[in-house]
Amino acid sequence: MTHPLTSELDQLARDMVAAAWLARRHPGLFEGCTEAIGESGGYSVHAANGTRLYPVATAERGTAWLRLVARGRAGHGSRVNDENAVVRLAAAVARVGAHRWPVRLTPTVRAALQGIAGALGVPCESPGENPGDMGLELGPAGALVEATLANSANPTMLQAGYKVNVVPGDAVAYVDGRVLPGCQEEFHTTLDELTGPDVAWEAVHWAPPLESPFDAPVFAAMRDALLAEDPEGHVVPYCMAGGTDAKHFASLGIAGYGFSPLALPRGYDYGAMIHAVDERVPVEALGFGTRVLDRFLTAVR
Repeated sequence: MTHPLTSELDQLARDMVAAAWLARRHPGLFEGCTEAIGESGGYSVHAANGTRLYPVATAERGTAWLRLVARGRAGHGSRVNDENAVVRLAAAVARVGAHRWPVRLTPTVRAALQGIAGALGVPCESPGENPGDMGLELGPAGALVEATLANSANPTMLQAGYKVNVVPGDAVAYVDGRVLPGCQEEFHTTLDELTGPDVAWEAVHWAPPLESPFDAPVFAAMRDALLAEDPEGHVVPYCMAGGTDAKHFASLGIAGYGFSPLALPRGYDYGAMIHAVDERVPVEALGFGTRVLDRFLTAVR
């Protein structure tokens, strides 16, 4: 059973985000704005054979944080109970966690595969049923597309009961779902099937997937600015596995791009730094990014 995707809790979460508050309460501030740049794109990725890639985010998977609720018959733990909410929830969570979502190539991901394969000089083949195989075909660069070849739903939290000898009347789980552009209906239908008739689910937070054009002049300007600083680099569009504030501004008709350029040294684990205790990048990387942004902003103003 699927509950409405918009809830009071979802709205509260949105209004607590500064970008969401601005987009909802002060849309006039952005009148005439058609494109925007933000985080998580334009940084160097060291691929095989010394190839340097610069992925610019032109899409984002949607965010679907879900609450699963199983209801049953409360009772004493010593008695037979064929309506145990914990059992019902555990079965549903296991099905969700074990489900293998089918590969769906969005335009951005397809372009990313073609661009990466071209830069590496390897055949561009459609991925198989297992997204993890991309690492075998594209090496370290496969991580740019692996998480965005399909929807995903990962159980993350469980809540049930208060005493070991009491069967609770309900049990709750939370799932972190991520949805590809154009795949929302498939996500909803699949969750209905996986949770079954004994478990209800609702989205406690929902942010839609995004896809901006990568054949637009603004993308060309980003590419030119990067290549002016690194002529041997290769700029490719890519889809973010997570999400940014671009989702909030999309409601105003603003096409968002992940473009915060950095020249990272080989071996630097940029992904591990994100949200880490000591989140940081080298000073030299910022110097590169400043020059690239200056070129880009001069070209588009």
